[in-house]
Amino acid sequence: MKYIDEYRDQRIARALAAEIASRTTRPWVLMEICGGQTHTIMRYGLDELLPPSLELVHGPGCPVCVTPLETIDKAITLASRSDVILVSYGDMLRVPGSHSDLFRVKAEGGDVRVAYSPTEAVKIARQHPQRKVVFLAIGFETTAPANAMAAWQAKKEGLQNFSMLVSHVLVPPAIRALMVSPENRVQGFIAPGHVCTVMGCEEYESLVRDFRVPIVVGGFEPVDLLESVLMLVRQLEAGAAKLENQYGRSVSYQGNRPAQQIMQEVFEVADQKWRGIGNIPRSGLRLRDEYAAYDANRVFALADVSVEEPAECISAQVLQGLKKPPECPMFGMRCTPENPMGAPMVSSEGACAAYYRYRRHTVAS
Repeated sequence: MKYIDEYRDQRIARALAAEIASRTTRPWVLMEICGGQTHTIMRYGLDELLPPSLELVHGPGCPVCVTPLETIDKAITLASRSDVILVSYGDMLRVPGSHSDLFRVKAEGGDVRVAYSPTEAVKIARQHPQRKVVFLAIGFETTAPANAMAAWQAKKEGLQNFSMLVSHVLVPPAIRALMVSPENRVQGFIAPGHVCTVMGCEEYESLVRDFRVPIVVGGFEPVDLLESVLMLVRQLEAGAAKLENQYGRSVSYQGNRPAQQIMQEVFEVADQKWRGIGNIPRSGLRLRDEYAAYDANRVFALADVSVEEPAECISAQVLQGLKKPPECPMFGMRCTPENPMGAPMVSSEGACAAYYRYRRHTVAS
């Protein structure tokens, strides 16, 4: 199968791993940003193919994991109302809020529905004009165009019962925040291929220039990731820092211009809180004033609140690549996918869920 089997070829993967080992002469710490990439690494044991001096750490590229606790609490408040239909992606239902989650609200009678596209929420709003339909619009740049299109379509149709609870985050500002942190250990990044399919590579140039850090846009199959690691190692060993695109079969330098245009029409850049990390300037998207009628925060006059994460959960350190999931004393014990203490355990892209699913319950030496 074109673009699948060849990127899972064991012979190619082992050859890449051997070349990585031969070229690595000193310790390096690399971060893959996307949770999908983390799951591939864990599923295929790619980190175990690498030399001991080469460490892979996991970044804040799981959209469910970085959705603020306050947003979850707001969604729970809305879903508890008898006049509201709350529509969400399925993996948000088990994400813990302060005192509950959407799955429990649904079990208690709240009208919470799972959708695979924001346009399904628009359709539900058409079908139920007497109800208020709210779509929980989360994610990185990957899902932003579709969410923008939903708001655009609702406005075009004049739907008065549709709104979105928006929590969109942007990757480049998060990388910048990691690089300026005094705790940062990362020396090279594998940028998320899906995000770059939409946004292109252009906006990563300033990160390479400002921090002298190599960045490789990588795909999601085993060979993609091993080739991305090799490209980073080559740069680091040569003392170079540049932007490279390993995922050329899907990512162009400019990205998807029509998708970017609908995002820019509907959303504007804003400061954004990341769950477990805190506020990052200009790292999110919010609805423009022209779309205020579709902003659930304004429609329902939701108050801005600040909620503290559970003190025992180390998800913030996991999302910043400072610790691995098994270093958490609750991992696999009090915190499991069935009883998650933090979002990285419940999300299908979360690092904790990846370690748990693939039985990586011990700290890598």
